[in-house]
Amino acid sequence: MTNPTGSNMMQGIITAFLAQPKSGKGRGIAVLEVDEANVAPVAKYLHPKAFVLTNIFRDQMDRYGEFYTTYQKILDGINLAPDALVIANGDAPIFSSREFKNPVRYFGFESHSTEDLMAPPNTDGVLCPVCSHILHYHDITYSNLGDFFCPNCGFKRPELTNQVTQVNELTPTHSTFAIDQHPYTIQIGGMYNIYNALAAYAVGEAFEVSPDEVAKAFAYDEKVFGRQEVVHVGDKAVTLVLVKNPVGLNEVLDMISHQDKPFALATLLNANYADGIDTSWIWDGNFEEFVAGNHATSYLAGGERYQDIAYRFKVAGVPEDELQIIPDLGDVIKAIPEFKEDQVYLLATYTAILQLRKKLADEGYIKAGF
Repeated sequence: MTNPTGSNMMQGIITAFLAQPKSGKGRGIAVLEVDEANVAPVAKYLHPKAFVLTNIFRDQMDRYGEFYTTYQKILDGINLAPDALVIANGDAPIFSSREFKNPVRYFGFESHSTEDLMAPPNTDGVLCPVCSHILHYHDITYSNLGDFFCPNCGFKRPELTNQVTQVNELTPTHSTFAIDQHPYTIQIGGMYNIYNALAAYAVGEAFEVSPDEVAKAFAYDEKVFGRQEVVHVGDKAVTLVLVKNPVGLNEVLDMISHQDKPFALATLLNANYADGIDTSWIWDGNFEEFVAGNHATSYLAGGERYQDIAYRFKVAGVPEDELQIIPDLGDVIKAIPEFKEDQVYLLATYTAILQLRKKLADEGYIKAGF
């Protein structure tokens, strides 16, 4: 069982258990997405067998502050279950910066490079978490993830148990790659989803799931809430993508820039508590690069903070005749069939996705619920 809507605080986790049908097959497995501040109470009551740490980036700073603060909240939970296995992204410097009491395994991207690289200055976690010197890299996958090392104190990426050994193809709809030399395909785009697949593989291996069984699981192609699910509105294919922080936004922009057909980009920005009330993160998005690359052929700005995202588009260089500003989400849905492009990528924050999906359900485009 899991919490498929992404409701990852205590109320969402509790209701996930309440909604689970009773089975006579004995004890099952719960795979739970858990909000950082809720790791400790979940660990206290559920006694997890494993913790999976994928990444930490600056996100909802009005709630948590910098990601070092966030990581401490996670560690507080892990310390309550010292026998649980920690399966962590070894490409993220913060996860190996402190010793665990727990057994630990790391996953990441294989690197044979001897280059000496540095991440862009505005990158989250660009400083060594041990001595605060600027980190260097042999390889960078994205943001601060990669084969890192500190030339000052010697801190470096830990030995990896599981590795992406090859990336063959990246498109907005699928990726092909190899993990520990085993070939895989997932029907979803983005380098970040290869990391997710790698994390799942690492968990599977730890629980004695075979590579062939992993391949069968990866072949399952049901899109989940806000994670590149496709909704048809009229004759337009609308791909819904949840965005909530600069790194995630930039990875999505990079992913859709690989689209080989004309498309429209709609962005719905809310700033409620579940979204994070500080919208300044949109200014760290690589919109200038995206617009200059002529990737989208028209744009739409909407949501409760439509003025913020519309102004961001204008500063990035979106021509006025290519930008629609539509605050109301019902009107956004009505506008979609009028786009000249057949493909629309619709990026939205969490509560904007919820609001939009309700309106889509009311209009009969999707089923109610999740």
